Amino acid sequence: MYGERVTSVDRPAAAPDPHPPAGPHAHHGPHDEHGPHAEHGAWPAGVAYPPVEPDRFTRLVLRLHARAPRWAVPLAALGCVGLGMAYALLSDPTHSDPDARPTCLLKLTTGLDCPGCGGTRALWYVLHADLPAAARHHFLFVFSLPFLAWLFVSWAGNRAFGWRLPELRISPKVIGGFLALWLAFSVARNLPWAPFTSLYV
Repeated sequence: MYGERVTSVDRPAAAPDPHPPAGPHAHHGPHDEHGPHAEHGAWPAGVAYPPVEPDRFTRLVLRLHARAPRWAVPLAALGCVGLGMAYALLSDPTHSDPDARPTCLLKLTTGLDCPGCGGTRALWYVLHADLPAAARHHFLFVFSLPFLAWLFVSWAGNRAFGWRLPELRISPKVIGGFLALWLAFSVARNLPWAPFTSLYV
């Protein structure tokens, strides 16, 4: 009542602050989602979790990568390219029996040329310096060969010997345009009308 002395026990509870401080030393209540007793499964802040240990195969690969010389990866990539060239030269895909079954699964089952059909024969002709015949079997493959070769030389030279060769920067739009052109070429070479029948391999 009026005139009565109010003690600390009888003091009414203070209203919660509608704008709590947002600083680094702000107090978090017991039900604050960022507090040490956060609800709804939230993890307490500042807890360090141990890193996931890699498996044996991953540790082996990382160990070999750390110990391998800088020229090992370019040499392995060059070996893969050399194996592909050796296969094209030894198999000689330009000479096959007329009734031989195609090795391409899509052409074997549907009779249609896949986007890569003729690539091995084009590589064989490129290795024999017959560019018109190579372009006849796969024009886009022959067109992209200089760019692929420069990308490999610039990457391998930088990785193995530290060469600072000019990099060929290809934007995503250029890659998308090339893929669209490849798709159009793959469709056109299967059309049964002239002059598209000249693209049939």
